[in-house]
Amino acid sequence: MSRTKSMIVTGGSRGIGRAVALLAAERGWDVAISWRNDAEAGQEVLERIRAAGRRAVGLQVDVAREAEVIALFDAAEAAFGRIDSVVVNAGMLSQAMPLAEMSLDRIQRVMDVNVTGALLTAREAARRLKRSKDEASSSIVLLSSAAAKLGGPGEYVDYAASKGAIDSLNIGLAKELAPQNIRVNAVRPGLIETEIHASGGNPDRARILAPGVPMGRPGSAEEVAEAILWLASEQASYVTGTNLEVTGGR
Repeated sequence: MSRTKSMIVTGGSRGIGRAVALLAAERGWDVAISWRNDAEAGQEVLERIRAAGRRAVGLQVDVAREAEVIALFDAAEAAFGRIDSVVVNAGMLSQAMPLAEMSLDRIQRVMDVNVTGALLTAREAARRLKRSKDEASSSIVLLSSAAAKLGGPGEYVDYAASKGAIDSLNIGLAKELAPQNIRVNAVRPGLIETEIHASGGNPDRARILAPGVPMGRPGSAEEVAEAILWLASEQASYVTGTNLEVTGGR
């Protein structure tokens, strides 16, 4: 009898991370999630994972803090035995403004969470996901953004720059970990209807910008989750170093 696979999703209490955690549970994965602030939302996701018949672990984690990232991985390994996939999702953006108006504190926090946090999470995955060549591969899925290509002018160039770093991490880490049978890929969501737009001060941003998307609408967190679950699955067994666009053609 094959063992149940397990997944860690950082930032799993809302938005894309929440959608990934719930879809993974629906498809038979045990799931560990982290959240930064909203413990109530995190607990609701854990309850839904368990209601789907899967094991669930959740911790409050600031991904920019090394000890807290390590604690998340330790808790997942203690509960599940070993980890098969890690979704490096936790991220943030701040109030929309030109770079000239951004404070150092704001820039540092965005980089700490989106870049340092991603590197720490990916590092722990690299340490723990090694597989022999006769096993199915394990996987790391990084969350990039269409902003890495578009640049976020006048709004979020710091966020866009942080996601450009994720694109580079994807290229290098995929090559670095391929000999250890760990696949590394990224997903580049476009205009997605999630709570993150409210963080930038414009909760209606996805709806307002939808006419500029070739498909004429924003995407959903669930549509991004489908791409992530495919990359994490054995159906993507020969896919590594790829950045999968989920942008509606934008």
